[in-house]
Amino acid sequence: MNQANDWPKGIFAITLFTEDLEASKEFYQRAFGLPVQYEDANSAVFNFDGTLINLLRITQANELIEPAKVAGHDSGARFVFTIHVDDVDAMCVWLSRQGVKLLNGPMDRPWGIRTASFMDPAGYIWEIAR
Repeated sequence: MNQANDWPKGIFAITLFTEDLEASKEFYQRAFGLPVQYEDANSAVFNFDGTLINLLRITQANELIEPAKVAGHDSGARFVFTIHVDDVDAMCVWLSRQGVKLLNGPMDRPWGIRTASFMDPAGYIWEIAR
């Protein structure tokens, strides 16, 4: 394997643990306007332009990450997903119409980008930025 050519290829999938799969799945369909690419009794997968977001029932998470421990969403945020959009303000209007409550924004950040953030039902924070 030639690491310079074979590694890394980008993020293929991100698995997010959720206490309420149905609520999370409905939120992603509504907030992002994406169809479910794959689903079974324990997961629902969405394709974000080549990166798969896998929503997995938290009851199934131990098997995936053992011996690491699964934390609940009330432990606090440890990361933010950022999505590039052409117009943060217009996207905020659209999200509001979908029933998505913003945590903050839209606002101009000191580092020169405009952002707004919202949280999914499992406690994961998403930021839109331009």
